[in-house]
Amino acid sequence: MNRRRFLGIVGTGFTVGAAGCLSDGGSPGTTPAGPTGTDPAPTVTVEGDSTRVGSLADPDLPLSDSDLRRGAAKDAIPAITDPVFGPDWSEESADLADDERVIGVTAGDAARAYPLAVLNWHEVVNDNFGGPLLVTFCPLCGSGVTAERRVDGQETVFGVSGLLWMSDLVMYDALTESLWSQVLGKAVKGPKTGTALALRPSTITTWGEWRGEHPETEVLLPPPKSATVKGEVSRDYDRDPYVGYDSSRRIGIGGDTADGRLHPKASVIGVATDEAARAYPLETVQDRGGVVNDTVGDLPVVVAATADGSLVAYERTVDGTTLTFARDGDVLTAGGSRWRIVSGRAQDGPHEGTTLTRANDRSPMFWFAWADFYPGTEIFGQG
Repeated sequence: MNRRRFLGIVGTGFTVGAAGCLSDGGSPGTTPAGPTGTDPAPTVTVEGDSTRVGSLADPDLPLSDSDLRRGAAKDAIPAITDPVFGPDWSEESADLADDERVIGVTAGDAARAYPLAVLNWHEVVNDNFGGPLLVTFCPLCGSGVTAERRVDGQETVFGVSGLLWMSDLVMYDALTESLWSQVLGKAVKGPKTGTALALRPSTITTWGEWRGEHPETEVLLPPPKSATVKGEVSRDYDRDPYVGYDSSRRIGIGGDTADGRLHPKASVIGVATDEAARAYPLETVQDRGGVVNDTVGDLPVVVAATADGSLVAYERTVDGTTLTFARDGDVLTAGGSRWRIVSGRAQDGPHEGTTLTRANDRSPMFWFAWADFYPGTEIFGQG
């Protein structure tokens, strides 16, 4: 049984192991399992529901200490600082099934995949791929953000502070010790407050889908082959430390509430412009045949869902012409060409070789997180 399917069995209760954004029930200063990952994992069992409408998307900076919540000790969640890659996990002790989720990044014709099976335990990968690359995932928000690993033009290493803001991962950089909101991609406390990272495009999809579109892809190998800020560590990468969290109504480490227009853990992809923000729920896109043509503010977009439930959003203006997309099996069609869904690349016809521009800066995430960071958001298909 793979990690993703196991999540759906638990229902509204969930247990969180000593990893990820939460350690020992969120108590300040606590540390997760030791370097071997064999210590017993504390658990938190929750259930219940509550609603509210959003929070500030553009907060007063710097954040105060009271805005931040301690989920773990600094570096208790050990960021990967020396990643190692291979063609697959065939020689690893853990399994990487085709339906496991990965963050996919391209640089020219090269491709790399970063499994959530690793990121659930480490959250931050410091890589060099098309330049210094920062790959991040917050298990509590379900959000993936990739960016250039530079602060004021200087390459630096990012780690996990153990703090949370709006239930989201807060990182630190080793160069200035500033604190950074993962979803905002911005420093929220410290010397670089207000500085924004330069974001890089990425996709959350399945290992099978990513490898199907990028047969020569490399994939991140789990520690101890990949070293961390703590050196060699090991976790059980066949075990998900967030069992049941994605189906529960629990948000973060407790105390937060959510915009009640959708289930807080509904998967949405968001598109934001200067004029508007709109969330596209996976279920709604699937109900529309797996493809939606829309306009957000003045931006024409197409949103699509794959058979495995991956969501993508692209600008649908190509060479000055706004296209209308349809679905033909596992590809999109428009302008006389067929387009791959995960990569947005035209595989034939007059647009062959053209790649659509992504309309989203952040990965799909849980609804509560998108609504927190974009409290004025609309929901496609509602109202």
